[in-house]
Amino acid sequence: MEIHGAEEIEVRSDSPLLDSKTGQIDDLLKEKLENAFHKPTSKIRLHDIVKIACEHSPIDLAYAASHLPPNVRPVLYENLPNRDAKIKFLVNTDSDTRTALFRELDDVELKKVFERVPTDEAVWLVEDMPERRFRRLMELIDPKKASRIRELKKHDRKSAGRLMTSEFFAFTMDMTIGEAAAYIRDNPRIDFTKGIFILNHSGELQGYVPARNMMINPDTTPLRQVMRPVLHKVTADATREEVIDLVERYKISSLPVVDMDNYLIGVVAHEDVVEAMEDMADETIARMAGTNEKFTSHDSILRRFLARAPWLLVTLIAGIVNVGVMSSFQKHEGGLLTFALFFVPLITGMSGNIGLQCSTVLIRTMAMGGLSAGSRRETIFKELFGGLFTGLIFGIASGLIIFLLDLMSGGAMASTTPVGVSAIVGFGLIGGCFAGTFLGVFSPLFFARIGVDPAISAGPIVTAFNDFLSMTIYFLIAWAVSTLFF
Repeated sequence: MEIHGAEEIEVRSDSPLLDSKTGQIDDLLKEKLENAFHKPTSKIRLHDIVKIACEHSPIDLAYAASHLPPNVRPVLYENLPNRDAKIKFLVNTDSDTRTALFRELDDVELKKVFERVPTDEAVWLVEDMPERRFRRLMELIDPKKASRIRELKKHDRKSAGRLMTSEFFAFTMDMTIGEAAAYIRDNPRIDFTKGIFILNHSGELQGYVPARNMMINPDTTPLRQVMRPVLHKVTADATREEVIDLVERYKISSLPVVDMDNYLIGVVAHEDVVEAMEDMADETIARMAGTNEKFTSHDSILRRFLARAPWLLVTLIAGIVNVGVMSSFQKHEGGLLTFALFFVPLITGMSGNIGLQCSTVLIRTMAMGGLSAGSRRETIFKELFGGLFTGLIFGIASGLIIFLLDLMSGGAMASTTPVGVSAIVGFGLIGGCFAGTFLGVFSPLFFARIGVDPAISAGPIVTAFNDFLSMTIYFLIAWAVSTLFF
């Protein structure tokens, strides 16, 4: 891809934080667009915007548009050089930009766009369109295409039916390579890379033909002689996790989607799976951070607050509960328990980090399909014993460090006993680490069992529970050690 104006980008190899090439292009475009649009109205020159739109890829412009105020994004769209560039811009830009464009574009322009955009991509575009506008648009475009869009739109957003495209090549078994090749040449807008599938006369899926077999065999060869069996396929209601698992494990370039009678109804291409994986990664990271926020540069502070506040409210309530736990031990204050209070951040910090490590590793294993029913018990025991072993190592180490530091400081804890404080912290850290491991292991499994995304288990909810549980165990151990031995 040729990027005009790229000579303005200077790549410094000695930079400690070297940006990617696409990141540098984004920064360059952002600066150019801001300079073009953020001038006083009387000084805005339309030819500057036209020049930017012609010099740069519509895909790069689609990413850069998210940094512009919503009201000027349609101006950039309108000055793109041709219809294909506008379609690429629409497909690759973010949801907020599409929403802003759909508010400004008239029905004639949208009709021209949707008549040329592939059906599977059109379904994703109309998600950002009001329902009334969608119905009006479907009445304007070709009835057959409108019917296909409506059919795909019926499927769940996270299903194979939504990922698939209904535009693909499928031929009967008795057709020859030459006949199939002629049909492919006559339909250049259907993506050839999505696969060539073979059906029987009833329309049932029988196999597929690799592109290489189409080129190395004579034109008179029947497709039945060069086809291969389809080993993996899914139904339209299969989840995107199932699709990703099959495509990644078996390195499938095109996954056929069939109905209950084995009739081919769609194809999921590899690039659609990559996009689904990116969406899942974004959602997982957001949930692990305790928010469903979709970050945009023009979101108001109030909107960001409302997206994050419900999750943080759980942390606030848990913090108040933790204060109640600490106050309940206030009657035992004095001696060893006085010094034990200083080590509460150590206990909660260590147990929280161990719990986060366990839950993150387990969530990743579950997301990649590596946690089967047969391996679940073994995985649970390994993580639990690993957390206990970690707690033992760090508990003993922290106890020894505290004991040595007290001796080196001349006996700052001599009014009590350094051995007692060291024992409380050491045993408390062992208990806290095991509590964190327990929550980190079982919380993803619990959320998955009740049908909730396990990624939530790494967010503020479980973090708050972990603080409460680890601190309660620490104070109980501190009280027991103080009462029984000192």
